[in-house]
Amino acid sequence: MNIIFLGPPGSGKGTLADKVSKAVHIPAISTGALLREAVRSQSELGKQIQQYIDHGNLVPDTIMGNLIKDRLQLKDCQDGFILDGFPRTIEQAQMLDDLGICIDHVINLTISDEQIVARLTGRRVCPKCGATYHIENLPSADGKHCDVDGADLTQREDDHPETVRRRLVVYHELTEPLIAYYSDKQLLRSVDSSTDPANTMQGFLKAIDGKLDLE
Repeated sequence: MNIIFLGPPGSGKGTLADKVSKAVHIPAISTGALLREAVRSQSELGKQIQQYIDHGNLVPDTIMGNLIKDRLQLKDCQDGFILDGFPRTIEQAQMLDDLGICIDHVINLTISDEQIVARLTGRRVCPKCGATYHIENLPSADGKHCDVDGADLTQREDDHPETVRRRLVVYHELTEPLIAYYSDKQLLRSVDSSTDPANTMQGFLKAIDGKLDLE
């Protein structure tokens, strides 16, 4: 089963993708993770990507398309996959179509811009292990250090308030049109992700008529 998760940054795509991935044993492919891996490599491509991310802009379609194409060719995708953060433009969606990739479900996670800003600006991450916290909803034990390895928690550059608002502008302008694109293909289902992950998961199962063999 091949699934796409749509929604603004901070809508819970990654959390839901991880839950479904673990339940049905298909990979959750996060474009954010792919991009951050490229940035960490300090390659010329990684440095280019860093500039786009830091300013809240989308990485060009050609770069994203090549990253996703290479990832989907790996063996673990042969029984299905979950795309989290791709496509983000109509052009990227057409890239998937041109590759002949059949998508079974497109899930659009809905949440207000105000809730997005609160979620993302309060997020903190561990630079060592990647654990994620929130200053209000999911703080670490002391609010300053990672519970796993004790490292100082940091705020990602793209979670600063001005960058979050810029990311939302970009989302509404370039990514939101995908809602109509996949609705026309009769693949789109909307799920409210404004509450908690458990309710979002239930909404997801309802949207696909429970057609997943969850363990």
